Amino acid sequence: MSTTRVVVPDGPSLARTVAAELLTVLAAAQADGRVPQIGLTGGSIAEALHRELAHQADGSGVDWSRVVIWWGDERFVPADSPDRNAGQARAAWLDHVPLDPAHVHEVPASDQVHDVETAAQAYAATLRAHGAGEFEVLMLGVGPDGHVASLFPGFPQLDVDDQIAVAVTGSPKPPPERVSLTFPTLNRSRRVWFLVSGAEKAPAVARAHHADASHIAAEESHLGGEESDLAGEGSDLGGEEPLPAMRVQGREQTVWYVDRAAGSLLGDQPEFS
Repeated sequence: MSTTRVVVPDGPSLARTVAAELLTVLAAAQADGRVPQIGLTGGSIAEALHRELAHQADGSGVDWSRVVIWWGDERFVPADSPDRNAGQARAAWLDHVPLDPAHVHEVPASDQVHDVETAAQAYAATLRAHGAGEFEVLMLGVGPDGHVASLFPGFPQLDVDDQIAVAVTGSPKPPPERVSLTFPTLNRSRRVWFLVSGAEKAPAVARAHHADASHIAAEESHLGGEESDLAGEGSDLGGEEPLPAMRVQGREQTVWYVDRAAGSLLGDQPEFS
């Protein structure tokens, strides 16, 4: 399994780069006879990526009727809420390509099931019934505290190893209720791609790449103002436990796509391995 880092100038460059690579991987998987299943993330960089995928879809060679869509996590809000990752992805990309509706698997919304526990159980059952046993590509954002999907530092869901998906309550960032795939599920991926943009993510990226702690602290002090407390509530950036982002790897490939701001504390470090 290889792990590499790709540094691009900014967020738009990151979105264009990842979109082009994803379309190449999807077309190659289909040429090999596979029906690729991919895991999507949320957030601002994901929205930019999804717009790029819609823009680059024509001529990509991808048969969209043979692509299966999942989400690594979802906010437990009503189906029409602008906070839903699925709604953002549909508006920016999924509704603009000829996907088979049966191949788009959303987490149940808060106005569709009784509670977040039920939503997690239902999503796990759907993945068990319709999943391929692994994701062709799993894309993950990384929070300033190092969280991925909705697996936050210090939360009990980090230790769940016997479930496909879990309910998350009391999230340190709104909305408070979410559904997240667990680490064993996330790690069933041929390729894991981390998409990280923005200076507020730089300490987490640096720690994930084994940066020297004193170097991180010194560089953080130059950020000043509100950004000096980048981790926020629930952070373990200064603790002993590995960041959640450090606990996910692809079976064949792990790539960190970072823009210069997010990679600003990496210096001349070797590639993470």
